[in-house]
Amino acid sequence: RHAVCIFYLVLRALDTIEDDMTISLDVKVPMLHEFHSFLYQPEWKYTESKEKDRQVLEDFPTISMEFRNLSKVYQDVISDVCHKMGVGMAEFLEKKVDSQHEWDEYCHYVAGLVGIGLSRLFSASELEDPIIGQDTQLANSMGLFLQKTNIIRDYLEDQLEGREFWPREVWSRYAKKLSDLAKPENIDGAVQCLNELVTNALHHVPDVLTYLSRLRNQSVFNFCAIPQVMAIATLAACYNNKQVFRGVVKIRKGQAVTLMMDATNIQAVRAIMYQYVEEIHQKIPSGDPSSKKTQQVVGSIRALSSPGGPMASRPHYSPIYLSLAMLLAALSWQYLSTISRAAEEYVQ
Repeated sequence: RHAVCIFYLVLRALDTIEDDMTISLDVKVPMLHEFHSFLYQPEWKYTESKEKDRQVLEDFPTISMEFRNLSKVYQDVISDVCHKMGVGMAEFLEKKVDSQHEWDEYCHYVAGLVGIGLSRLFSASELEDPIIGQDTQLANSMGLFLQKTNIIRDYLEDQLEGREFWPREVWSRYAKKLSDLAKPENIDGAVQCLNELVTNALHHVPDVLTYLSRLRNQSVFNFCAIPQVMAIATLAACYNNKQVFRGVVKIRKGQAVTLMMDATNIQAVRAIMYQYVEEIHQKIPSGDPSSKKTQQVVGSIRALSSPGGPMASRPHYSPIYLSLAMLLAALSWQYLSTISRAAEEYVQ
């Protein structure tokens, strides 16, 4: 728990530097490259950020102190991931996401490495088998699925903030500039571009299901499964939806809470995945350029997640988790709203 908490805060601090558009590149790039070394500098902090999460930079000595109190095996994982992520973030500050390969590369640096780092922490704790931390492809896919979902959903917000993460290789087939997709006269091409990117993201779902099927600790399973089912629900809401280019597409609070309560075992997660890819399948336009690819990936996910599918099963867990879920459902609406917001950030 402590290792994951500190891992989150360290990466939140790194991400805050990357996101801060007021820091000049000649300052930001060296900071990102060297950030992992700040973990071992008791006095280092940064007080000039204008970002909403600047407290993690201003109070970084508290975070770094707790980091140095962790077991060395945890420190090594966090420092290594922090170093690789900082270098990758710096690289993409100075170049655009052009090809689909570069989209995968960018998402690896900012999210795939999180999945890999968490998986190494799970294995180091001995709560999970060594294979969880060793199979970096599956762990990377866990992060890529969440990050691509976030990038797809946040098209308009990123445009308003001056950020572009949709790969040029895809959007250039539908518009001269990425910002043109938001123009009403381009809505048909914009939706087709959106559908192609959703189809791309769906290719990570088989790896997600394989990864989750290997987990044996209930808390780790819940921690990993909840953002994944939130992501598939978000993708289903975004698919073929013009609203992505007009505002914010979000799943309902009640829907989010239901997903959090239900995603407690691999059979339930398979059923959730099946439900939402079926929803996407029902919305595939016959004239969409990506329709055949979408149907193919949806078919493969349905085969893996159907009741008689080939996915490995996990042991049955105590009904106490159902009781906890009922307790969650009984909490106040305000608390549920807080949880929903937290879960949304979790997907990010």
